[in-house]
Amino acid sequence: MKPIFGRGPSLQLRLFLAVIISIAAIVADSRFGVFTHVRVYLSSLVSPLQYMANAPGIMLDTMSTQVQTRAGLIEQTKQQEQQLFTLRSRLLKMDHLEHENQRLRELLGSPVHKESRKMVAELLSVDSDPFSHQVLINKGALDGVYNGQPVINDQGVIGQVLHVGSTTSRVLLITDSSHGIPVRVLRNDLRAIASGSGELDKLELRNLPRNTDVQVGDLLVTSGLGGRFPEGYPVATVTRSDYVEGKPFAQVEAKPLVELDRLRYLLLLWTDKNPDVHDDDEAPAPAAASVAPSSAAGATH
Repeated sequence: MKPIFGRGPSLQLRLFLAVIISIAAIVADSRFGVFTHVRVYLSSLVSPLQYMANAPGIMLDTMSTQVQTRAGLIEQTKQQEQQLFTLRSRLLKMDHLEHENQRLRELLGSPVHKESRKMVAELLSVDSDPFSHQVLINKGALDGVYNGQPVINDQGVIGQVLHVGSTTSRVLLITDSSHGIPVRVLRNDLRAIASGSGELDKLELRNLPRNTDVQVGDLLVTSGLGGRFPEGYPVATVTRSDYVEGKPFAQVEAKPLVELDRLRYLLLLWTDKNPDVHDDDEAPAPAAASVAPSSAAGATH
């Protein structure tokens, strides 16, 4: 009579046979590629399982990113609401000051300056010439841009339009060595010409007497002389004001308020005298830029 449960090979023998078969399969696959096609089919079969195994982690990462993004957007919205509230309160004060300024000008018989037309432009490229501070913008004659048009941004004055094409224009920055802009010191209304130094972070106030009342930290704004730049726009802050023995004039330097090496968006202004001028044959801006700026207040503006 046969026993119900027959005895098979021992466990040690089974382990030995399994090791031998595994080594043989590894050698055959590495040398002859026996299981190449089998591996492809196995990978195809296992892929859904891998996706299912990774799905919980992916879902958790996605949910975490969405929660962080939502929290960041909420915080950003709160900050923008606070900034909007502050700006609105300042706007109320600006409206009051504007009406008061208008009444005072009427009493003094001075002309009232109207709000300028504005247009946003985007920077396309920067001049590769290290000795020329010029940029190209995406607005041109078809948009009403004209030669000599003032260009600013939310920080202050950037420069003026030098050449106008149909759809693009070239802007000369205030730091270009051929540019000069009439300014006044906000503290005491002292008038001067801020000339470009050829460096993006420096302007020079030349030909000022050595006893000139200009102090470090003074804010320079456009004076409105020459009619090119509207009055009152911030230009730069004085960083140096001293007198060097043996030199006839004071050494006064200023730093532009605009970070000219980080420009992206610019604002084109239409002044009261040139509301809709966009003729390419208009008097060229270098008449306000290529002449040595220190020669006359109206020669370069």
